[in-house]
Amino acid sequence: MHDFTMKINEYLPLREVVFNTLRDAILKGELKPGEHLMEVQLANKLGVSRTPIREAIRQLEAEGLVVMTPRKGAVVAEITKEDLTDVLEVRKTLEKFAVELACSNINDEELERLHQCHEILKEAFDSGELTGIANKDEEFHDVIYGATRNKRLIQILNNLREQIYRYRLEYIKDEGKWFILIDEHDKLINAIENKDVATAKEVIEAHIDNQEQTILENLKK
Repeated sequence: MHDFTMKINEYLPLREVVFNTLRDAILKGELKPGEHLMEVQLANKLGVSRTPIREAIRQLEAEGLVVMTPRKGAVVAEITKEDLTDVLEVRKTLEKFAVELACSNINDEELERLHQCHEILKEAFDSGELTGIANKDEEFHDVIYGATRNKRLIQILNNLREQIYRYRLEYIKDEGKWFILIDEHDKLINAIENKDVATAKEVIEAHIDNQEQTILENLKK
């Protein structure tokens, strides 16, 4: 029996609460890749009808966290080398462009916010709470996105957010890589602060390549 429980939020519709609960369970590995999502079983566990479960599964399918298969129905999506490479190739191209624009457009307030987000992220590492770390890492990159001043680029990156998040969390599960991530963020801040476009692009490329390599190595274990 799974340990996850409903994440109650009185400000959200029930379907969103169910979706967030199942999404977190998948990202944390409580619902494992290849596992069949049975509507009746999940409805009974969360104390809801099958309708919000069905709606949540459709949302999860749209995000690539669930796939529909013949005879089995809804199944938690595996992390495949092809999907990982596809998503991170797109992310790398977009983020290299983002840091280039940020080098030109970032202001003092955003630089201060970038430093703050980095310090908060380091504190999150001390807690060891994986989703908290992933969220703080996401906030760090969001500051860079905002500094691009390119609304269309920000929109495209936001559209990839959920797919990127799964891989971000998988990478963070490897505690041995935490010091590398912190060092890369330090170098990235320094490059952006000094408007060093070439170095910023090199750092973000290495940052994403390290993520891909680590996840692929861990998938083989």
